[in-house]
Amino acid sequence: MSVSPYVNFNGNCREAVEFYARVFGKAAPRIMTFGEAPPNPAFTIDDSTKKLIMHAEIDVMGTPLMFSDVPPGMNFVIGNNISITVQSKNREELTRWFTAMKEGGNVVMELAAQSWSKLYGFVHDKFAVGWQFNFVEG
Repeated sequence: MSVSPYVNFNGNCREAVEFYARVFGKAAPRIMTFGEAPPNPAFTIDDSTKKLIMHAEIDVMGTPLMFSDVPPGMNFVIGNNISITVQSKNREELTRWFTAMKEGGNVVMELAAQSWSKLYGFVHDKFAVGWQFNFVEG
């Protein structure tokens, strides 16, 4: 299990994550664009969105730092662009945490299977802190 910060950007994620990788002396970061993700009929994207970063990650001193661009239609608010990601190999634990965290909060994505995970959910808790819950196999 791990807990990591997740930082959103307004179209300049690639530039930021490549900068951070250079600062910390890391190899080229792992990057996946929205265009590389499996198609989702509920979420159609245009050509400009396909170039945006859906997920990027670098390891800094043993902690994974995760990044993405906010796609068009979603609000980007400086100061609210960092969330906390909880990754666990235990589905029941993850579900229990998500269910407890959404009490009094606002669910962004209900806990469900996604193309990158068999179980993922995103909620802003009652204090407006963003929490992403992700099931990790293995």
